[in-house]
Amino acid sequence: MPQPHTLFTGQWVDLTLEEVARLASGWGYDGLEIAISGEHLGASRWDDEEYIAERKEILDRYGLKVWTISHHLVGQAVCDDPIDFRHQGIVPSRVWGDGDPEGVRQRAAEDMKDAARLARALGANTVTGFTGSSIWKYVAMFPPVGADVIEKGYEDFAERWNPILDVFEECGVRFALEVHPSEIAYDYWTTERTLEAIGHRESFGLNWDPSHMMWQQIDPVSFITDFGDRIYHAHCKDVRVRITGRNTRLSSHLPWGDPRRGWDFVSFGRGDVPFDACLRALRSVGYDGPLSVEWEDAGMDRLHGAAEAIEHLKSLDYPVSDAAFDAAFSNQE
Repeated sequence: MPQPHTLFTGQWVDLTLEEVARLASGWGYDGLEIAISGEHLGASRWDDEEYIAERKEILDRYGLKVWTISHHLVGQAVCDDPIDFRHQGIVPSRVWGDGDPEGVRQRAAEDMKDAARLARALGANTVTGFTGSSIWKYVAMFPPVGADVIEKGYEDFAERWNPILDVFEECGVRFALEVHPSEIAYDYWTTERTLEAIGHRESFGLNWDPSHMMWQQIDPVSFITDFGDRIYHAHCKDVRVRITGRNTRLSSHLPWGDPRRGWDFVSFGRGDVPFDACLRALRSVGYDGPLSVEWEDAGMDRLHGAAEAIEHLKSLDYPVSDAAFDAAFSNQE
């Protein structure tokens, strides 16, 4: 049976949740991965029964479900150092407060706990998001950075996130980190180290998103098979990579859509991600959660792109019989 197909609302927060729900339903999505951003959701309202009922009613009206909510933007502020104007632009004013960096981190952590409570109230079992990182700024490792500094970065992550995960566990909800540059885990080895730092807690897993893997030359299929038991959510987001000798992987501080970039996001199905192989790998590790389209393409109208994306996803997410699956793997030890 095909998996649920959802639309991530993070790129649609200029519209109301009802308008996004109406569009997604008309295009044929099964549900929404709702961002705690804009008008869509407010983490602090997790205990407002009237508000929760009103949000659910919108989904019911358009025949949509919610399996996952997102709290990427506030999660970024939990571990980041420095905290600066960039964070002021993405977190709610109640989290920013007076802008004192440690105060922002502490308020962001509390908001992440509320996200778990909100997910429980909505009936969702997973919160996707970012963690931030106090050591991403050292990624070039020059000027030289000692191993002790990097180790302290992972210790800082664990100290800040373990209390958050305590609340997730109390709520019966999982957190799925999107492995991504600027996070504590951005590639294979940093993912290994991140899981080790928190003692492989069951409440902490991964949001598989291949779009940033491709330009880093991470094989998205091997990542699935290596971390299969930790993949709690999947983003279907595509990217086109064009490294020419002038166009580079670091993309030269150029804006999205600039042809001089070495990579750029494109509408699902129009890039370089081998999605057929990826979806087969997700099935092989037993992932049966939502396939969530995160639509982003500076060169295309999103109303066209999001409608096109669900049709392409449906063409790839074909059913596989148990007998066929068993036969394919019967000779493997």
